[in-house]
Amino acid sequence: MTESRFEETPPKPGSPPPWSGGSEPQGPTGSGPVREPVFNAPWQAVAVVVLIVGGYALQTLFPVDAILAAYAFSPANLAPGRWETIITSIFLHGSWSHAMMNGAFALAFSTPLARLFGPKLEGALLFFAFYVLAGVLANLGYAAVHPGGHGLVVGASGAVSGLMGASARLIGGQGRAGPIFSRSVLGMGAGWILINVIIAFVGGWFLPGQGSAGVAWEAHIAGFVVGVFLIGPFARLAPAWD
Repeated sequence: MTESRFEETPPKPGSPPPWSGGSEPQGPTGSGPVREPVFNAPWQAVAVVVLIVGGYALQTLFPVDAILAAYAFSPANLAPGRWETIITSIFLHGSWSHAMMNGAFALAFSTPLARLFGPKLEGALLFFAFYVLAGVLANLGYAAVHPGGHGLVVGASGAVSGLMGASARLIGGQGRAGPIFSRSVLGMGAGWILINVIIAFVGGWFLPGQGSAGVAWEAHIAGFVVGVFLIGPFARLAPAWD
């Protein structure tokens, strides 16, 4: 880090004072300075929130039992070949607070990936492919711990955990896929695992809107690990790296 110094020379008429850090960005003549938007999340990150919250709004228009029976994931679904529920369950949620909480986390952890892949179509396709694949593998991680289990799993938490794991590597690599064992990955991973171990032992009663419903904490941990490893090959395809 270097120090900045200002020369004590008289400013030119109309120029900003030296302590101002320079003139503000100007718009068209006479329009005044350009203001940076307070909210400037990439559109893919906003789209994920819309998928989560808007998807639940659509879900509420139909009978709950029918929706869960048709589209929720259960490890027992794999034997009869109902593999599509590994994907459809990602877009279902148990309550408004469940959807809103996942939406908030998705917005936070989508942003680094969206900026890596870029706003164009090919980057957006990579982003959403990563999101869905992370959710699918997180569900399979849950099924590996509960083979043949009949418990129903819904929610984007596994996919969002994948975004978290990927973001941890991007933070460690300053925008690119950093080391798998970087401080950011180890720190965020340890914190996330600790939270989910607590959930495993005491339940998720303290989570907003969870009530007496169970929490698929195994999918959360699996999603984080998947995200850490999956971002490597995906990052090599990112158009932003070209």
